[in-house]
Amino acid sequence: MQLPAGKKIYFISDFHLGVPDHASSIAREKKIISFLESVKHETAMLFIVGDMFDFWYEYRTVVPKGFVRLMGTLAQWTDEGIPIHFFVGNHDMWMKGYFEQELNIPVYHQPQEYEFNGIPFLIGHGDGLGPGDHGYKMLKKIFRNPVCQWLFGILPPAFGMGLANFSSGRSRAVTGTNDGTFLGSDKEWLVQFSEDQIKQKSYEYLLFGHRHLPIDYLLSNKKSRYINLGDWIKYDTYAVFDGSVVSLHSIDPEKEKWIVRVS
Repeated sequence: MQLPAGKKIYFISDFHLGVPDHASSIAREKKIISFLESVKHETAMLFIVGDMFDFWYEYRTVVPKGFVRLMGTLAQWTDEGIPIHFFVGNHDMWMKGYFEQELNIPVYHQPQEYEFNGIPFLIGHGDGLGPGDHGYKMLKKIFRNPVCQWLFGILPPAFGMGLANFSSGRSRAVTGTNDGTFLGSDKEWLVQFSEDQIKQKSYEYLLFGHRHLPIDYLLSNKKSRYINLGDWIKYDTYAVFDGSVVSLHSIDPEKEKWIVRVS
């Protein structure tokens, strides 16, 4: 894709709508919509890179309650011809066609390659990539197993959603302590995954979510950058490609200082 003059591509992830309570989630949803509306006039394409919801499961005829403001905004964008791409995260991997059918948004379950203005990109949510995290990788295989999904699907939605939201909250409590600290390249799994990927193909930008900490990291070849998109719970961050470079920002100038930049 060659970007039209004056147009940009935006990347956002990890909204975790639904937590920690209804009022906070609604406020966050409105903040995200306000940001999207502020950049709509210059957006050629939008990437939502996973964990838009804290939990999402599509039953055959039932979808989770809520999030109608954001859903309506996304539908309006695609109706007006602005492409949106959605990558499932570890909290909303159970997508089964609703976004494609109702919102005209393609959904991806694995990282995807793109080329914009001749610049190669690799984009994905980031869960289960790189070394380590073996416990989650095993759980991911279970969660994505069709039989396991069917078994969950036969549970009454009220019970299934309650159980899933409880498990999601416990998972976040366990992993949340590292969200604000850069652990070093030897312990950051997505840095290591990105280093491995650029040995196989000359990606210039490798963009992921999942980690929550906003990171702009120059990889060892001194040409490629690993960018983690942060989140909209604490950092309110996004990345933008202006046709030449990708830059990482927060909508709140005070939070810009929390972005980890390694060059």
